[in-house]
Amino acid sequence: MKLFLKLLILTLVLVGCKSPEARQPVTVTSGSFIKESAERNKKLNQRERQRIEAIMAQNPEFDYVASETGFWYYYHTKVERDTITPGFGDIVNFDYDVRDLQGRTIYSEQEIGTQNYAMDQEELFTGLREGLKLLKPSESATFLFPSQKAYGYYGDNHKIGTNIPLMVKVTVNNIQQNQ
Repeated sequence: MKLFLKLLILTLVLVGCKSPEARQPVTVTSGSFIKESAERNKKLNQRERQRIEAIMAQNPEFDYVASETGFWYYYHTKVERDTITPGFGDIVNFDYDVRDLQGRTIYSEQEIGTQNYAMDQEELFTGLREGLKLLKPSESATFLFPSQKAYGYYGDNHKIGTNIPLMVKVTVNNIQQNQ
């Protein structure tokens, strides 16, 4: 009887210590989340583009320019003479304000203050970084950024929420070229 109990306990210990097996999913939907996400983003981008195009149609007095990277802008002050535009490491001194597409101020120029930005070496949202590369000293422009060129899905964790397209007026004061 003692032998039987010892064998039973040994069997239970061995069976109980068996490593767990991974469970297989009941259904397999490979890539469905990514496909759904891509479709949502396409629809979001199309809606934002339509809103921006409506703004441009309502303001025919401005000569809008489409950037190569997916945003639009017009100049308030354009410098025709041949001057520099910022390159990697150049320090750009600029002022800007941030508004939503209805024109409501999110961050005022006074609130932000004059900025110094080392081109492509510091944090700055994608659209503004690309927009600064288009401007020369003393130029001023208003940019219309779809949300993916602004703060995107995450917002800025302060005043700009998820997927908010922006209207940003920028004035470049000067550019100090990197030696």
